Amino acid sequence: MSNRIDTTFAQLKAEGKSAFVAYVCAGDPDLPRSLEIVRAIADAGADVIELGVPFSDPLADGVVNQLAADRALKAGATLPKVIEMIREFRTTHETPIVLFTYLNPVYAYGFEKFHADAAAAGADGILALDLPPDEQARNAELTSQHELKRITLIAPTTPSERKAHLAAQSEGFIYALSRSGVTGAQAAPSAAIGEIVAEIKQATDTPVCVGFGINTPDQVAMVASVSDGVVVGSAIVNQVAENADSDDLVAKVKAFVTPLIQAAK
Repeated sequence: MSNRIDTTFAQLKAEGKSAFVAYVCAGDPDLPRSLEIVRAIADAGADVIELGVPFSDPLADGVVNQLAADRALKAGATLPKVIEMIREFRTTHETPIVLFTYLNPVYAYGFEKFHADAAAAGADGILALDLPPDEQARNAELTSQHELKRITLIAPTTPSERKAHLAAQSEGFIYALSRSGVTGAQAAPSAAIGEIVAEIKQATDTPVCVGFGINTPDQVAMVASVSDGVVVGSAIVNQVAENADSDDLVAKVKAFVTPLIQAAK
C-alpha cells in the first residue's frame, strides 16, 4: 500500500506545486474542536497535517506550542485519544498525517503497539523530536518499525557532512529548519533558505519542507519558491489560543490558514 505522504508529494511535483504543511496540537483547546479544526484545515487545502502529541515537557517548542500542549492535557488529551482522533478524521479525509511527538508518550504507550495502532488508525508518518538519528541506528526496536514514515529534522547549523548523512536516510519529507532555536513565529525565516534547501537536495530526492518563523502569505510564497513545501505551526496554534472561547473558533482558524495555503501554490 502506498503511503499518503509519498503520493501527495509525487502529485505536487508533477503539478509543479509546493506543499503546505500545517501543524496543530491534538486536543487543543479540546478534542472535539481539535478534530473540527484539523478537518477545516484539510478542507482549506493543506497538503499534510502535523499533529502534535501533547506532552508535559516539550523542550523543543516555544511558548505558543508549550501552552497548546498544556491546554490539551488539561482538557483530557492522551495518546490513545489522539490515535482515536486520527481514526475519526479518516472517516472523512485522506490528507496525510504526521505525528509530531516526543519519545516519552510513545514509550509509555508501548513503542511497537504505538506504531501499529497509529498506522491502523490512519497516521502516515512520525517526527520524533528528541530521538537522535545516531541512537535510532543503534537500537533495533527504533529501526524495525516501517508502518510510519520517519520524518527527519535538519537544522541550518548542522555540519554539511551530517546534513548529507541525514538526508540520505530520510523518508517521506525532510523538515528543514529555517533558523535555529525552538518553534515559534517570533522571528522571520532566514534569507539563506534557498541555499540550505539546495545543499540538502544534493544528497537526496526526498522532498524538503521548510518551517520555523513562517507566519504571513509573503513569507510562505518566498519559502515555497525555493523548497518542496512550507511548514506553518505556531502562527496557526496562536489563532487557536486567541479564539479558544469563540463560537467561531473553527471558522476563524480556517480563515487565517486559507491565504497561507494559497500562497504556497
